[in-house]
This record gives sequence, structure tokens and C-alpha cells, in this order.
Amino acid sequence: MAKAQTFQSETNPDHAMVSAAENAVTTKTITQDRVSVARLINQEIAATILGVSPKWLERDRWAERRIPYVKIGRLVRYRASDIAAYIDANTQGAA
Repeated sequence: MAKAQTFQSETNPDHAMVSAAENAVTTKTITQDRVSVARLINQEIAATILGVSPKWLERDRWAERRIPYVKIGRLVRYRASDIAAYIDANTQGAA
């Protein structure tokens, strides 16, 4: 049978000894997970990659909506993966 460990409470020094089992109930374990975030590029870079003007992208946003975009406040950004998907979807193969 395991013997319960005891230690001085760090949150309140006036407390007497606290058992490890009591501490386990009151302590939360925080784990850090990795989150992958899409790389965002601005309109000028997206236009350069696609070989179009920035105005073409502006017109696409309000008229066509062919390429998804992200709004961050007033800023417009494109996911690099969405630009690549647009290029792949519009690639014409040889017959």
C-alpha cells in the first residue's frame, strides 16, 4: 500500500501539511498542444503569385468570390493553401 506524500501548501503558508491526494483534486494540469495556423499573405503578394493585379483580387472579393479570404479588422489576407488550391483547380491539362 502506497504511503501518501505530504508537503507544505504553496498557496497558503498558514495551512498545515496537505496530502498529495488532496492537492491532486485542487490542482489543474495544463498541457500545451501545438496548433497549426495557416500562413496568411497580403493582397499584393497573392496578386504576384497569381500573376494578376491587386485590383483583380479586390473585384474578385466583391463580385466573384472565387478565392476565399480572411478579414482581420480592415486587413484582407489570403491563406497560402487557398491560393495553391485555386491554382490547382484552374490548371488546364493537355488533352
